[in-house]
Amino acid sequence: MNHSNAFSHLTLEERRIILTGISNGSTKSAIAKTIGKDRSTVAKEIRLHRTLSHKCKMPLECNHYRKCVHGRQCTPDCPEYSPFRCSRRDRSPGACNGCSNWSRCRFNKFRYSPEDAHLDYRSTLVDARRGVNLTVQEAISMASLIAPLLRQGLSPYQILAIHPELNISEKTLYNYIESGVFREIAGITSLDLRRQVSRKLPKKKAQVYKKRADRSYLRGRTYKDYLAYLSQYPDVFVVQMDTVYNDGSNGPFLQTFKFVQAGLLFALYHEEKTASAMKDGVGLLESILGPSLFRKYVHVLLTDRGPEFSLADAMEHGADRSLRTRVFYCDPMQSGQKGTLENKHIELRYILPKGTNLKALGLHGQDDLNLALSHVDSAPVELLGGKSPLELTDFMYHDLYEKLYAFGIRPIDKDQVILKPYLLKK
Repeated sequence: MNHSNAFSHLTLEERRIILTGISNGSTKSAIAKTIGKDRSTVAKEIRLHRTLSHKCKMPLECNHYRKCVHGRQCTPDCPEYSPFRCSRRDRSPGACNGCSNWSRCRFNKFRYSPEDAHLDYRSTLVDARRGVNLTVQEAISMASLIAPLLRQGLSPYQILAIHPELNISEKTLYNYIESGVFREIAGITSLDLRRQVSRKLPKKKAQVYKKRADRSYLRGRTYKDYLAYLSQYPDVFVVQMDTVYNDGSNGPFLQTFKFVQAGLLFALYHEEKTASAMKDGVGLLESILGPSLFRKYVHVLLTDRGPEFSLADAMEHGADRSLRTRVFYCDPMQSGQKGTLENKHIELRYILPKGTNLKALGLHGQDDLNLALSHVDSAPVELLGGKSPLELTDFMYHDLYEKLYAFGIRPIDKDQVILKPYLLKK
């Protein structure tokens, strides 16, 4: 091993060498020796940055799937169940690039991409060096605890010895105080420290509270993964998802869904724009359509990377933890990747203009929203040959049409369609 290189960060070129090693079926030890790193470094790199490129269609990965007598309805308590293990995928090198059995394998398959891995590493590196790893509420809670103890003459070490639940180091607490994190919250400054004069102040003061973002939910769900999934399953039904709102604090917030094949816009009314609310919205859509139709027409959800859509696993799985849909995310600042939904938002904005108070306009709940959707989806569309999205849905996807009709999305005579704000005026 080249010890001069052992403790430096992996470069893009080294990651490309790792890919070559995986493709050739080399062991992690051999790859590590080639690039002058420890074996554990290579193992963690592959484990953290490989992505799921093919999902096993069976509920469980079972060795006996070819001769299954139970219709491949796998459960852990099945007497014939034998967990599948792949030495190449699960041990060394740890990914499926270059596997000679790739086209025949029906189990979960993982790919390693050096470019994606390097981009993820750079994002994590920059994020880890920026801001303060506290939310405002965490800072307030911490300040309320340490302020009286500092004024009683206790040092940061003594405070942390009394309250280990703060779960930070002595140096971190000193840095928080000297950087002014608690100044506006509790009036705590570096002058409250007993040994302030003898301590060297940090060169830069943290100006913002910034919780380090957990982006692990993006692994295997990027737009690149989405395109790979569509190339493998070109006939799946895609639904694009987003939010529409005017006031970022008071709402209401609309969770929008565009059934791409039908050209139809659907939306749900929310009073808050949180990850939990959006997750519940996906569950509500499933209850509206029913589990079987949901799996049929919401096979894939494509959305943006807003924090309100970060609960990918919870959106993908139902209450029984069975997989009900697949969630993928557009690239940052690339709203055009779900452009058909953005175009539908333009039509919805004819009724709900930006800069207006939506509640004052007449949008007070789901019934009002259903009325607006009925008019948007009843307007003729040039790309549909002058037909409306509701007409197309009724003709081609009648079971979906019936569910939406029962929920309150009703066809409007074309000459009665209103795409103006006065539609919601009572």
